[in-house]
Amino acid sequence: MLTNKVCKNAAEALADVGLGARIMFGGFGLCGIPENCIDELRRRELKDLTVISNNCGNQRMGLAILLQNRQVARCICSFVGGNPDLEQQILKQEVQVELTPQGTFAERIRAGGAGIAAFYTPTGVGTVIAEGKPAAEFGGRTCILETALTADFAMVRAWKGDTAGNLVFRESARNFSPLMAMAARTTIAEVEELVEPGQLDPNEVHTPGIFVQRVFQGTEYRNTIEKLCLWQGDAPPGDRQGGVGLTRRQMAWRAAQEVKPGSYVNLGIGLPTLVADYIPLEKGVTLHSENGVLGVGPFPRPDQVSPFLVNAGKETITVRPGASFFDSATSFAMIRGRHIDYAVLGALEVGANGDLANWMVPGEKVNGMGGAMDLATGARSVIALMTHASKNGTPKIVAQCTLPLTSPRCVTTIITDRAVMDVTPAGLVLREVAPGITVEEVVAATGAPMNVGAGVRSIQVPAQV
Repeated sequence: MLTNKVCKNAAEALADVGLGARIMFGGFGLCGIPENCIDELRRRELKDLTVISNNCGNQRMGLAILLQNRQVARCICSFVGGNPDLEQQILKQEVQVELTPQGTFAERIRAGGAGIAAFYTPTGVGTVIAEGKPAAEFGGRTCILETALTADFAMVRAWKGDTAGNLVFRESARNFSPLMAMAARTTIAEVEELVEPGQLDPNEVHTPGIFVQRVFQGTEYRNTIEKLCLWQGDAPPGDRQGGVGLTRRQMAWRAAQEVKPGSYVNLGIGLPTLVADYIPLEKGVTLHSENGVLGVGPFPRPDQVSPFLVNAGKETITVRPGASFFDSATSFAMIRGRHIDYAVLGALEVGANGDLANWMVPGEKVNGMGGAMDLATGARSVIALMTHASKNGTPKIVAQCTLPLTSPRCVTTIITDRAVMDVTPAGLVLREVAPGITVEEVVAATGAPMNVGAGVRSIQVPAQV
């Protein structure tokens, strides 16, 4: 039954949100977050909230202000990196947390909105995520059972909306919002521009009004991270660990050489983002970003846009001709469906058998797995891009990982500041060494047996890198 969905402001729209509410929040980091709704919850100081959000804010902004005010009792999220408030409350056991791989997180929400109680996925098999969950084999591949996610309220932010509740999102600010709007009993949409029915092209509507119960015109958006970021120059001093081996940019350049022409590539956060700067345009590579973009960059050096520093929201970002934007469920369908050729990921540890650990150091650091579990499981090839040893000299390439796994037996190639090696059924095979590094030094710095043949080469880095 069609009723009046328009509210005057966030206070009216959230009037019946009470203590202990279970709320989904759209947004990826600080991009596309419902700022007015979050501010209203903070003003009312509602406690004991269950927050369902990809990363519950970061940089002490967004949902982090609710964490700082001790309003959150439980989080269901995917990524903690950049959110010291959440990380510290997790380590101190001040907040309950359910960490979920980002693709599974998106699909659980989509399932909740579509009336699907549960589904099987290969993501998380062989990791702590699988503990206690039913498993089954499909087509020779083990999968675990994941259940749907729903909520009392979903709070999303759209670029445009009409008074019937139809919503249009801006570029990658779409992310989880259309999925969450489907999965909540009551969806509250704040919009940057509110129009009358008929003023939106029906072909452009991302979320039909049937999924939205309340809508209001938002105000005073800070858009903290929704800006176009440009190349900031060369890497800072201290770029080499111990003054030897490859610099971070040289490592990124070397990783770019592994990517075949015409392939689809996802770059993880941190060091892997630099790889985009060294993939020539003529190579025809398409970059995928799990926040909902296909066809970002790559761009030539030195003063063009560095694509993976861009957070798309209200502001326009630069993309290649033929680029597309989509929601998070579609993004991870590309990954889980094995449509991504390469995933370049950072690592805390890599095992000799290709095991990858990159999301947690128990008792010390909790980044959350983000999309890495899906990427490590779903990409056709996984390149681990990492320093060869930790700052105290401990090997990061080991016979067997001791840290919680991201995915077992997934890494195909390891590129470090000292060497390039392949992971094969017969074990690690040393392929190249960095200039100024000997084979013997690489073997001594590696905590696992390694096959060293007669054809080991020195990495030839161009002078301009």
